[in-house]
Amino acid sequence: MLIDDVTIKVKAGNGGDGAVAFNKNMMELGPTGARGGNGGSIYGIGVSELDALRQFRYIKEITAKNGQAGRGQFIDGSASDDIFIKLPIGTIIHNLDNETTSEIIKVNEKVLIAKGGIGGRGNFHFRSSTNTSPKQFEEGKLGEEFNIRLELKLIADIGLVGLPNAGKSSLINEITNAKSKVANYPFTTLEPHLGVFENLIIADIPGLIEGASSNKGLGIKFLRHVERTKIIFHLISCENEKPISAYRQIRKELEKYNKIFKTKTEYIILTKTDTLDKKHLEKIKKQFSKINDNIICISIYDYDSIENLKKLLYKLNTKKQKGQI
Repeated sequence: MLIDDVTIKVKAGNGGDGAVAFNKNMMELGPTGARGGNGGSIYGIGVSELDALRQFRYIKEITAKNGQAGRGQFIDGSASDDIFIKLPIGTIIHNLDNETTSEIIKVNEKVLIAKGGIGGRGNFHFRSSTNTSPKQFEEGKLGEEFNIRLELKLIADIGLVGLPNAGKSSLINEITNAKSKVANYPFTTLEPHLGVFENLIIADIPGLIEGASSNKGLGIKFLRHVERTKIIFHLISCENEKPISAYRQIRKELEKYNKIFKTKTEYIILTKTDTLDKKHLEKIKKQFSKINDNIICISIYDYDSIENLKKLLYKLNTKKQKGQI
C-alpha cells in the first residue's frame, strides 16, 4: 500500500559547548579553549521512488547527532554529519509547529527541514588586552525540533481518472512500462501507479466513487494525486449503461474537491469499445460531443485504436518539450 501522508518528529543536533582551557606548553601562557562542533542538520532530498515514504511506516522520529564539545590546545569539537531524508518528488513538507511549508519537486533537490545548533565559543575567543585569562565560554545552541507532516501529491503530466473498472490499469499497462494490477471488480487498484510514455509521466489514479470529495471510500487520498496533473484523461467504460451519468459523477467529485479542475485540459476516453456495435458507439460519441470535443475511442484488443491514442500522446509529448504544457 502506498504511504503518502505521514507525521513525524525531527530533531537536529545541538551544538557542542566551547571549552575552557589554558596552554599546557612550558613557557607559553594564555587561553586555548576551542569552539564546539555544529550539530547535524536534517534535510529532505528528492528521489524518483514513489514509495520512499514507506520508510516512515514504523520510524516516527529522526534525530541528528550533537556536535562534540571543544577541547584545549585549540582543538575544535567535531561537527556532526547531516541527515538526508529521501522524499519522493511531489512531497509537501508541512511544519506543524511554525506553520510553514516547503516542497520538493525535482530529483536531488535539497530542502532544509531542521537546522543543527551552532557550536559555542571556547575561552580563547574571549581573550583581550584587559582579560588575558578568560574563563568565559558559550554553550552550544540547541538544534531545531519540529513536528512535520509529509504529504505526497503526484506530479504527472497526465492523470487517468474514472470509476472503478473503467480500464485505467489496462490502458497504462498497454502504453507504458507500468505494472498496475488488473481485474474485473471494483477497487482493483488500491494505490496510484506511474508510467512513462516518451517524456510524459502518466498516473493511473485508483477508481473514484460518488462521495470521494467528502472522503467516502479512499476519496481524498486519491483526489489529491489528480490535483497536480496537467491533463486529465477521463476514462468511461462502454460497459456502463449510463456513460454520461458516470462522467458527470466523477466531474462533480473533482470540481467539488478543487475548482482548479474546471480549467484543466480534459480528454474523454471511451474504453472497451469492443463491447458495443458501431451504431451504439456512434450514439454515445454524439452524446459526449455536446460536452467535450476531445473524444477518443479505444479497446486494448483493437491495435488501431491504441495507435490512434499514441498519436495523441506523441503530440502532447512534443508540446511538453516546447514548454506548452
